[in-house]
Amino acid sequence: MTDLRHYDVIVSPSITEKSTMVSDHNQVVFNVAKTASKPEIKAAVEALFGVKVTAVNTLVRKGKVKRFKGFIGKQKDVKKAVVTLAEGQTIDISTGL
Repeated sequence: MTDLRHYDVIVSPSITEKSTMVSDHNQVVFNVAKTASKPEIKAAVEALFGVKVTAVNTLVRKGKVKRFKGFIGKQKDVKKAVVTLAEGQTIDISTGL
């Protein structure tokens, strides 16, 4: 039984060049809620995808200041989680939840 709070923890998969490179090392990168802790992220990934997680590393990318037609705006801060899966476990992020 998946808890509905798990869907609030994981926002989206992060599909970048670097995140596809770490998939060779049995890791997956997710954008997560800014208030999410490592144990919450681990529980959410294990419950939603049915895999065994060995480690969770998090980082916060600070939002950049951008200018558009003379107006100054700021991008949002984004928290990412690099989730290391147990040996032999995989997650296909191209399919939805």
